[in-house]
Amino acid sequence: MELNNKTMGEGQPLLILHGLFGTLDNWQTLGKEFSKTYQVYLIDLRNHGRSPHSEEFSYQLMTDDLLEFVEQHQLQDIYLIGHSMGGKVSMNFALQNPGKVAKLLVADIAPKAYPPHHDEIIAGFRSIDLNAIQSRQEADAQLAQNVPDIGTRQFLLKNLYRQDDNSFAWRLNLDAIERNLPYILGNIESETPFTKPTLFLRGGNSRYIKPEQDAAQIQALFPNSRIETIDNAGHWLHAEQPQEFYRLTMQFLQA
Repeated sequence: MELNNKTMGEGQPLLILHGLFGTLDNWQTLGKEFSKTYQVYLIDLRNHGRSPHSEEFSYQLMTDDLLEFVEQHQLQDIYLIGHSMGGKVSMNFALQNPGKVAKLLVADIAPKAYPPHHDEIIAGFRSIDLNAIQSRQEADAQLAQNVPDIGTRQFLLKNLYRQDDNSFAWRLNLDAIERNLPYILGNIESETPFTKPTLFLRGGNSRYIKPEQDAAQIQALFPNSRIETIDNAGHWLHAEQPQEFYRLTMQFLQA
Protein backbone atom coordinates (compact mmCIF):
# COMPACT_ATOMS: atom_id res chain seq x y z
CA MET A 1 0.00 0.00 0.00
CA GLU A 2 1.49 3.34 -1.08
CA LEU A 3 0.86 5.76 1.77
CA ASN A 4 0.13 9.40 1.05
CA ASN A 5 2.78 11.62 2.59
CA LYS A 6 4.24 15.08 2.66
CA THR A 7 8.00 15.55 2.86
CA MET A 8 9.84 18.70 3.93
CA GLY A 9 13.31 19.69 5.08
CA GLU A 10 16.67 17.93 5.03
CA GLY A 11 18.66 15.87 7.50
CA GLN A 12 17.97 12.77 9.57
CA PRO A 13 14.53 11.35 8.72
CA LEU A 14 11.73 12.14 11.18
CA LEU A 15 8.47 10.29 10.53
CA ILE A 16 5.23 11.46 12.15
CA LEU A 17 2.06 9.35 12.42
CA HIS A 18 -1.35 10.84 13.28
CA GLY A 19 -4.02 9.33 15.51
CA LEU A 20 -7.41 7.74 14.88
CA PHE A 21 -9.71 9.92 12.72
CA GLY A 22 -6.69 12.16 11.99
CA THR A 23 -4.61 13.04 8.93
CA LEU A 24 -1.12 14.28 8.22
CA ASP A 25 -2.63 17.77 8.04
CA ASN A 26 -2.91 17.72 11.85
CA TRP A 27 0.90 17.92 11.96
CA GLN A 28 1.61 20.55 9.29
CA THR A 29 2.54 23.36 11.70
CA LEU A 30 4.86 21.30 13.89
CA GLY A 31 6.16 19.50 10.82
CA LYS A 32 7.38 22.80 9.37
CA GLU A 33 9.20 23.59 12.60
CA PHE A 34 10.83 20.16 12.76
CA SER A 35 11.82 20.44 9.07
CA LYS A 36 14.25 23.25 9.95
CA THR A 37 16.43 20.50 11.49
CA TYR A 38 15.24 17.18 10.04
CA GLN A 39 13.82 15.66 6.88
CA VAL A 40 10.20 15.33 7.96
CA TYR A 41 7.76 12.78 6.56
CA LEU A 42 4.13 13.41 7.50
CA ILE A 43 2.20 10.23 6.69
CA ASP A 44 -1.46 9.35 6.24
CA LEU A 45 -2.08 5.87 7.62
CA ARG A 46 -4.31 3.46 5.68
CA ASN A 47 -8.03 4.33 5.73
CA HIS A 48 -7.15 7.91 6.69
CA GLY A 49 -6.49 11.13 4.81
CA ARG A 50 -5.50 10.60 1.19
CA SER A 51 -4.02 7.12 1.70
CA PRO A 52 -5.77 4.12 0.12
CA HIS A 53 -8.82 2.54 1.73
CA SER A 54 -8.87 -1.13 2.67
CA GLU A 55 -11.36 -3.47 4.28
CA GLU A 56 -8.46 -4.74 6.41
CA PHE A 57 -7.30 -2.54 9.26
CA SER A 58 -4.97 -3.58 12.09
CA TYR A 59 -1.75 -2.57 13.81
CA GLN A 60 0.15 -5.31 12.03
CA LEU A 61 -1.03 -4.10 8.63
CA MET A 62 -0.21 -0.48 9.46
CA THR A 63 3.21 -1.61 10.69
CA ASP A 64 3.75 -3.50 7.43
CA ASP A 65 2.64 -0.39 5.48
CA LEU A 66 5.19 1.70 7.35
CA LEU A 67 7.99 -0.82 6.78
CA GLU A 68 7.21 -0.76 3.06
CA PHE A 69 7.33 3.05 3.15
CA VAL A 70 10.67 3.12 5.00
CA GLU A 71 12.25 0.60 2.63
CA GLN A 72 10.81 2.29 -0.46
CA HIS A 73 12.36 5.61 0.60
CA GLN A 74 15.58 3.87 1.73
CA LEU A 75 15.44 5.46 5.19
CA GLN A 76 17.88 4.56 7.95
CA ASP A 77 18.12 5.45 11.67
CA ILE A 78 14.74 7.13 11.66
CA TYR A 79 13.23 9.22 14.41
CA LEU A 80 9.63 8.12 14.83
CA ILE A 81 6.80 10.11 16.42
CA GLY A 82 3.29 8.72 16.79
CA HIS A 83 0.19 10.16 18.45
CA SER A 84 -2.56 7.97 19.91
CA MET A 85 -3.30 5.22 17.34
CA GLY A 86 -0.19 6.37 15.46
CA GLY A 87 1.71 5.95 18.71
CA LYS A 88 0.70 2.31 18.87
CA VAL A 89 1.74 1.83 15.24
CA SER A 90 5.08 3.46 16.13
CA MET A 91 5.56 1.23 19.17
CA ASN A 92 4.75 -1.89 17.18
CA PHE A 93 7.06 -0.83 14.34
CA ALA A 94 9.98 -0.11 16.70
CA LEU A 95 9.51 -3.41 18.53
CA GLN A 96 9.51 -5.36 15.25
CA ASN A 97 12.14 -3.28 13.40
CA PRO A 98 14.56 -2.00 16.06
CA GLY A 99 17.41 -1.70 13.58
CA LYS A 100 15.55 0.96 11.61
CA VAL A 101 14.57 3.24 14.52
CA ALA A 102 17.10 5.45 16.33
CA LYS A 103 14.66 7.12 18.74
CA LEU A 104 10.94 6.73 19.44
CA LEU A 105 8.50 9.33 20.76
CA VAL A 106 4.99 8.25 21.72
CA ALA A 107 2.36 10.97 22.27
CA ASP A 108 -0.37 10.29 24.84
CA ILE A 109 -0.94 6.58 24.44
CA ALA A 110 0.23 3.50 26.36
CA PRO A 111 0.76 0.00 24.91
CA LYS A 112 -2.24 -1.25 26.91
CA ALA A 113 -5.74 -2.10 25.70
CA TYR A 114 -8.41 0.56 26.16
CA PRO A 115 -12.15 0.17 26.78
CA PRO A 116 -14.51 1.33 24.02
CA HIS A 117 -14.82 5.12 24.10
CA HIS A 118 -15.48 6.32 20.54
CA ASP A 119 -19.22 5.64 20.38
CA GLU A 120 -20.21 9.32 20.33
CA ILE A 121 -17.73 10.13 17.57
CA ILE A 122 -18.90 7.23 15.39
CA ALA A 123 -22.51 8.21 16.03
CA GLY A 124 -21.61 11.80 15.14
CA PHE A 125 -20.09 10.76 11.82
CA ARG A 126 -23.14 8.58 11.08
CA SER A 127 -25.55 11.39 11.97
CA ILE A 128 -24.37 13.60 9.11
CA ASP A 129 -26.37 13.13 5.91
CA LEU A 130 -23.68 13.80 3.30
CA ASN A 131 -26.26 13.91 0.52
CA ALA A 132 -28.33 16.59 2.24
CA ILE A 133 -25.80 19.06 3.65
CA GLN A 134 -24.88 22.16 1.67
CA SER A 135 -22.05 23.49 3.84
CA ARG A 136 -19.51 22.62 6.52
CA GLN A 137 -21.60 24.68 8.94
CA GLU A 138 -24.54 22.32 8.44
CA ALA A 139 -22.26 19.34 9.02
CA ASP A 140 -20.96 20.96 12.20
CA ALA A 141 -24.49 21.57 13.46
CA GLN A 142 -25.43 17.93 12.93
CA LEU A 143 -22.19 16.67 14.48
CA ALA A 144 -22.72 18.89 17.56
CA GLN A 145 -25.69 16.77 18.61
CA ASN A 146 -23.29 13.90 19.41
CA VAL A 147 -19.96 15.75 19.84
CA PRO A 148 -20.52 18.93 21.91
CA ASP A 149 -16.84 19.95 22.12
CA ILE A 150 -16.07 22.41 19.31
CA GLY A 151 -12.37 21.56 19.21
CA THR A 152 -13.10 17.86 18.70
CA ARG A 153 -15.64 18.71 15.98
CA GLN A 154 -13.14 20.90 14.13
CA PHE A 155 -10.64 18.03 14.27
CA LEU A 156 -13.17 15.50 12.98
CA LEU A 157 -14.48 17.77 10.23
CA LYS A 158 -11.01 17.98 8.68
CA ASN A 159 -12.04 14.64 7.15
CA LEU A 160 -14.89 16.28 5.21
CA TYR A 161 -14.19 17.33 1.62
CA ARG A 162 -16.02 18.24 -1.57
CA GLN A 163 -15.86 15.83 -4.48
CA ASP A 164 -15.63 16.88 -8.12
CA ASP A 165 -19.42 16.97 -8.38
CA ASN A 166 -19.50 19.37 -5.39
CA SER A 167 -21.03 16.77 -3.06
CA PHE A 168 -19.46 16.06 0.33
CA ALA A 169 -17.61 12.87 1.31
CA TRP A 170 -15.37 11.55 4.08
CA ARG A 171 -11.68 11.01 3.46
CA LEU A 172 -11.53 8.28 6.08
CA ASN A 173 -12.92 4.78 5.60
CA LEU A 174 -15.54 4.96 8.33
CA ASP A 175 -16.93 1.45 7.72
CA ALA A 176 -13.55 -0.28 8.05
CA ILE A 177 -12.57 1.81 11.07
CA GLU A 178 -15.82 1.11 12.92
CA ARG A 179 -15.72 -2.60 12.12
CA ASN A 180 -12.11 -3.00 13.31
CA LEU A 181 -12.23 -0.61 16.26
CA PRO A 182 -12.06 -3.41 18.88
CA TYR A 183 -8.66 -4.40 17.47
CA ILE A 184 -7.45 -0.80 17.31
CA LEU A 185 -8.24 -0.45 21.01
CA GLY A 186 -6.15 -3.55 21.75
CA ASN A 187 -2.72 -3.74 23.33
CA ILE A 188 0.76 -3.88 21.82
CA GLU A 189 2.79 -6.97 22.68
CA SER A 190 6.32 -8.19 22.04
CA GLU A 191 8.58 -10.90 23.43
CA THR A 192 11.60 -8.67 22.79
CA PRO A 193 11.81 -5.09 24.14
CA PHE A 194 12.88 -1.99 22.20
CA THR A 195 15.99 -0.82 24.03
CA LYS A 196 16.75 2.47 22.28
CA PRO A 197 15.81 5.89 23.70
CA THR A 198 12.04 6.31 23.99
CA LEU A 199 9.98 9.21 25.30
CA PHE A 200 6.32 9.02 26.27
CA LEU A 201 4.72 12.46 26.35
CA ARG A 202 1.36 12.69 28.09
CA GLY A 203 -1.14 15.51 28.47
CA GLY A 204 -1.59 16.59 32.07
CA ASN A 205 -5.37 16.67 31.60
CA SER A 206 -5.48 13.37 29.71
CA ARG A 207 -6.13 9.95 31.19
CA TYR A 208 -4.65 7.92 28.32
CA ILE A 209 -1.36 7.40 30.19
CA LYS A 210 -1.59 6.86 33.95
CA PRO A 211 2.04 6.64 35.12
CA GLU A 212 1.18 4.85 38.37
CA GLN A 213 -0.68 2.13 36.44
CA ASP A 214 1.11 2.02 33.10
CA ALA A 215 4.78 2.54 33.96
CA ALA A 216 5.50 -1.17 34.53
CA GLN A 217 4.10 -2.26 31.16
CA ILE A 218 5.87 0.60 29.40
CA GLN A 219 9.19 -0.24 31.07
CA ALA A 220 8.87 -3.92 30.20
CA LEU A 221 8.54 -3.14 26.48
CA PHE A 222 10.67 0.05 26.43
CA PRO A 223 13.28 -0.23 29.21
CA ASN A 224 15.18 2.84 27.96
CA SER A 225 12.12 5.10 28.26
CA ARG A 226 10.75 7.86 30.42
CA ILE A 227 7.36 9.54 30.80
CA GLU A 228 7.01 13.32 30.77
CA THR A 229 3.89 15.43 31.22
CA ILE A 230 2.81 18.54 29.33
CA ASP A 231 0.65 20.59 31.68
CA ASN A 232 -2.61 22.21 30.56
CA ALA A 233 -2.97 19.76 27.69
CA GLY A 234 -5.40 16.95 26.97
CA HIS A 235 -5.15 14.08 24.50
CA TRP A 236 -4.34 16.40 21.55
CA LEU A 237 -1.30 17.75 23.41
CA HIS A 238 0.61 18.65 20.23
CA ALA A 239 -2.24 20.91 19.12
CA GLU A 240 -3.02 22.37 22.54
CA GLN A 241 0.58 23.08 23.62
CA PRO A 242 2.62 23.01 20.37
CA GLN A 243 5.53 25.08 21.68
CA GLU A 244 6.06 22.87 24.72
CA PHE A 245 5.62 19.75 22.58
CA TYR A 246 8.26 21.08 20.18
CA ARG A 247 10.64 22.00 23.01
CA LEU A 248 10.47 18.62 24.73
CA THR A 249 10.70 16.73 21.43
CA MET A 250 13.79 18.63 20.29
CA GLN A 251 15.38 18.23 23.71
CA PHE A 252 14.85 14.47 23.42
CA LEU A 253 15.97 14.09 19.80
CA GLN A 254 19.09 16.21 20.22
CA ALA A 255 20.23 14.67 23.52
